[in-house]
Amino acid sequence: MLREFLSIFRSSDPLNAMGENFATMLGLTCEMVLAAGDIFVAGEASDEARDRIYRQDIKVNKLERTIRKQVIARLSLHQHSGDLPYCLFLLSLVKDVERLGDYAKNLTEVVSFRPGTLPEDDMVREIHAIRNTIDSTFREASHVVGTADRARALELIQQGRTLAKQCDTLIARIAASDYDARTAVAAALGTRYYKRIGGHLLNVLSSVVMPLHKLDYFDEDEVKNDE
Repeated sequence: MLREFLSIFRSSDPLNAMGENFATMLGLTCEMVLAAGDIFVAGEASDEARDRIYRQDIKVNKLERTIRKQVIARLSLHQHSGDLPYCLFLLSLVKDVERLGDYAKNLTEVVSFRPGTLPEDDMVREIHAIRNTIDSTFREASHVVGTADRARALELIQQGRTLAKQCDTLIARIAASDYDARTAVAAALGTRYYKRIGGHLLNVLSSVVMPLHKLDYFDEDEVKNDE
């Protein structure tokens, strides 16, 4: 499905405009998550830095609405009814990317619970390592999706699934720690938001290896049967 979809995007077909808008959305949310991570780690945010992320989120939301309008306009023409699978495919991906922007905003809000940096201990170092892995995956996502790099997508999906379990374990450790309430809330929220960012990235990456009806899921048997 993705390879066929990309072949349309690279042509002169009007669907190409939708693809360009999607790529812009993905790029914007990547910038937002990276910048939000800087704020989370620093434990403070200037008005300018936070406003920039919120302005980018407005652009992301507008692009989502634009793509929806483009899809409706495309499908309203009977001769394009065959594009329905591709349009459904795109709408699913767009929603995940829009949520990435929301979680970037959430990360910037964590500093209101505990201004200042988190303690320098093993748990916080683990949070930073999780952040670095998520950031690295996000930087690769556009290329992996844009080239339909199946092998790399599978590697990143497996890595992301392991990371999600790591986040759950870490949150449990934070809850049982002797952190004060503000520190525990900030650390747990940051970990949780990075887990959700990772989850939505995996949904996007699943488009490389899964059929339309199984987007957002990773079925190892399906992948093996398709090889």
